Amino acid sequence: MRRVISLLAMITALLFASSSLTSSVNAQGSAYNTNFVTAITYQNVGSATANITFTFYPASGSPISVSRTLAANAGASLNVGTTTELSGFSGQGSAVISSDQPIVATIVQLPQSTTVRNRPLSNGFSSNDGSNSVLIATVLKNQFNQTTKFSVQNADTTSVNVTVKFFAVGSSTPTHQETFSLNVGTARFFDAGTIGALGSSFNGSVVVEATGKVVATAIEASVDSSYKVSAFEGVAQGSNTVYMPSALCNFGANQQRTAYAVQNSSNSNTANVTVTYKDLSNNTVATQGASIPPGAKASFLTCSASGIPTSGFNGSAIITSTGAPIVAIGKVSANPSIAPSFGTAFIGASGGAQKLAAPYVRWTQSRFDTNPGNRQRANIAIQNVGSGSSGTITVRYYDLNGVLIGTHTLGPIGPGQKANSNPISATLASGQTQDRLDEFGYVGGFGGSATIECANSGCQIVAVIRISSANSATSTANVVAEDYNAIPIN
Repeated sequence: MRRVISLLAMITALLFASSSLTSSVNAQGSAYNTNFVTAITYQNVGSATANITFTFYPASGSPISVSRTLAANAGASLNVGTTTELSGFSGQGSAVISSDQPIVATIVQLPQSTTVRNRPLSNGFSSNDGSNSVLIATVLKNQFNQTTKFSVQNADTTSVNVTVKFFAVGSSTPTHQETFSLNVGTARFFDAGTIGALGSSFNGSVVVEATGKVVATAIEASVDSSYKVSAFEGVAQGSNTVYMPSALCNFGANQQRTAYAVQNSSNSNTANVTVTYKDLSNNTVATQGASIPPGAKASFLTCSASGIPTSGFNGSAIITSTGAPIVAIGKVSANPSIAPSFGTAFIGASGGAQKLAAPYVRWTQSRFDTNPGNRQRANIAIQNVGSGSSGTITVRYYDLNGVLIGTHTLGPIGPGQKANSNPISATLASGQTQDRLDEFGYVGGFGGSATIECANSGCQIVAVIRISSANSATSTANVVAEDYNAIPIN
């Protein structure tokens, strides 16, 4: 589980302005064919002003450094495309962030397109997160109308040798593998759509093995006109229990439903997997099971689980395995006739923390669908992954200067149970005005963040933040969205 320390080295594997690449699965005007510019949204979770250095590593040439300061509790954004010090930077690259205070960061990919409205989100990595083995639980080529691009970054202090292995669903033998070396801080980028050895289509996962510490980030993008795109991180190691704060079946006006891509992290043992679904009252309503060969993956669809209410189910899930540990990616889609571009991704958590950070939080009451894609809404799903009651859960919402704007206090939740929060559910802080919550992250300057904390001694929580944007000015159910995981800060 990620943790944050002082003098943090935040490793991030990025796509800055990813070039359009020609391939057999490339569709004109698709999300896969869209260029993105990266913005880094970062939050100071320390007790004093942070002095921060961003070191950018282009695909070729010398590193470029950018310095910033950030007040305690504050959240800010650095847009690679508009930062003066990076005016000469273009193409793909990676970055390392260092600070004298603990910080967290989420990577926001801004589409350079009028048809792709979603902004893929993925978290940065702390200096403790690098590993010589990283798992990417889902990798696609022209499957489900999507193709995956991913990057592998050297998170060590010396050069490393890396092998990337592609495993098809149900197979313990790699379909394809590549070996290469990486200098410190640099990244290698892969586009499954251009890898001929994967055939015309591929559905599987990737195992990254290295002689030192590496991290990885992936983007899945549609190759058709649905314009879906989402992002998630590679996971360093498997667990026998994975928590999913979001489990949905035909929920909401656009009928959202979840699916879980579960990868066996062992290269020798079969994983016998069970998915247990819980409603908001913490009742078990359904289970699913499957056996997954070494290195391979399987998919679990919430709406396919016997016993799941098929209309409006909103709950959580716990995924367990015997025989071998697992990693899992949660994905959310919607009814394509209502919200064709809706698609999110987030990492299943193997454990929690007493306090979490959410670096990227926005809310608009008045301008969500008046100018589609312009202003966003954040909803936070919080799950208790401890063995006892969480105690009171407190969500604090801060502006870009670290000023407390509002506090949302939720009652205790039991093990496996979830609760929800957003800025307009908060109680306004003393001296603030209601517009600071109604248009959170937009009034008084651009930027907002949150912390999430449970009260009981030894309590453990996880959270997923969903950032939604309107996709239509006339249909309120036609939205796009992306998820990212809250980051432990203790």
